[in-house]
Amino acid sequence: MAGASNAKKIAIFVGIAAVVFGAVFLGITLTKDVGKTQDQITGEEAEKKIGDLLSQIKVESVSTKKAPIDDNDLLSEEEELPDIDKNYPLTVTGSGNINIEIFSSPEKAGKGTDGWLNDIANDFNNENYSVNGKTISVSIRSVSSGPAYDYIRTGRYIPDAISPSNEFWGKMLESSGVETTLKEKKLAGNTAGVLLSNSKYKEIIDKYGAVNMKVISQATASGEIAMGYTNPFVSSTGLNFLVSTLYTYDPDDLLSAKAVEGFKLFQENVPLVSYNTLQMRKSAESGSLDALVMESQLYNNDASLNVNYVFTPFGVRHDNPVYALGKLSAEKNTVLEKFCEYCLTEKSQAHAKEYGFNQNEKYKSELPETIKGEQLIQAQKLYKENKNSGRPIIAVFIADTSGSMSGEPINELQKSLINSMQYISKDNYIGLISYNNKVYMNLPIAKFDINQQALFKGAVQSLDATGQTATYDSLVVAIDMINKAKQEQPDAKAMIFLLSDGEQNVGFSLNDIDSVVKNYQIPIYSIGYNANIEALKRISETNEAATINADSDDIVYQLKNLFNSEM
Repeated sequence: MAGASNAKKIAIFVGIAAVVFGAVFLGITLTKDVGKTQDQITGEEAEKKIGDLLSQIKVESVSTKKAPIDDNDLLSEEEELPDIDKNYPLTVTGSGNINIEIFSSPEKAGKGTDGWLNDIANDFNNENYSVNGKTISVSIRSVSSGPAYDYIRTGRYIPDAISPSNEFWGKMLESSGVETTLKEKKLAGNTAGVLLSNSKYKEIIDKYGAVNMKVISQATASGEIAMGYTNPFVSSTGLNFLVSTLYTYDPDDLLSAKAVEGFKLFQENVPLVSYNTLQMRKSAESGSLDALVMESQLYNNDASLNVNYVFTPFGVRHDNPVYALGKLSAEKNTVLEKFCEYCLTEKSQAHAKEYGFNQNEKYKSELPETIKGEQLIQAQKLYKENKNSGRPIIAVFIADTSGSMSGEPINELQKSLINSMQYISKDNYIGLISYNNKVYMNLPIAKFDINQQALFKGAVQSLDATGQTATYDSLVVAIDMINKAKQEQPDAKAMIFLLSDGEQNVGFSLNDIDSVVKNYQIPIYSIGYNANIEALKRISETNEAATINADSDDIVYQLKNLFNSEM
């Protein structure tokens, strides 16, 4: 009887265990994909899939010879700049007997609500004013403050005047030896600011009791805010943010060891320094950023930003000063002064307010007036040297060598890559592959010391364009190269640079590799040479990188800015 009773108990226990096991197994089976979209896969699945993809890709090793590093291969800063009329055409063309040209930052010399200065210049020109019996006019050229600074300081192109977003660029021009005269301190009121998502703003207020640059720096450094900002070599807002961050760590000396160490700690937790505002906004829209930087004028004109973000001003004001450059003739100087007066009339200022300016007038600069231009130039260099907080970068360059790149595109690709070597830190790890209908291993990843530089130059010089275009095959190979290199450098930051015309006609499609690309989260910066830019955008947007639409004339300068931002 006892044996039968025990047997019965065992049978019941086994039955219960079977039911529990079945329920658990069913639960795991039913919930294993909860929270994952169809194109998301696990790391194990990604590893298997990339192995399957690689088994179907032909990769051919190319013997590379070293090429001596020669300063003659490097363009001067003046030569790096593209043709001004082709890349930054006039937005207003004056036709008076006396005409002055003004460089303007794009937020006031663009289109729509970004076109205030264009509107005012056209109105001014239509007034038919005269000086000494001669008709007068102004021409406006929309150029971002960073490139405008480069054109002027190198002497490549010097207008009569410049109106950058803030006074930093005037100070830097003066420190670079350019004769500048401040003609108007405030053409239209504006501020730079940090946009915090509504939920993150509330969280920070609840914890710190306030939102300001000191709190933002502290919260970012401690990993509480995913912060994004723009390239300080190009963007006025990005430069302002960089200087403001340094100032929070040492108000007495922006360039001190204390400021540098604070910046490194801050930068360790910054997921994105954007090549441009568009890249930063897309990252914010995807939810990968809690905060981003922007001018109040753009924020005021964007309903979606107003609803989803809280604006907190920082740094110096962006009041659009005006500087005369060099020694203007008496007549040109008079025209510039009359135009500034016209911009400040009640009618013109009311129009500025309609376009989002002059709406945050109570804010006063958090930074001292005593900051000098040389400090700002050194701050940019400090950023370049410390933006990765000591972490190396592993990067693979992918060169499109298909037949459609033959001629000028491949020649410009080679020239731009060789020239851009000078902007890649020697502590990074660099490799190069190329592709047509096959993928070629031109240079395995290695530290970018003098030996690797010579091999890189030799590999680039040997590129030849012919055949079809297997773009997505090359991306699979690049991701595999980086994955293997990261086994030895696990803390390294990975990225891919795809240089192509965007035309893909053989091999895998983006749909075939999309899930793998997303899983490994390696940003893919695409640089288009007279390209199908939409195809390249789809690649780069997968992991929130930037696409550069450049033709043969300006690719050298575009790569310089990209590498200053990322490499």
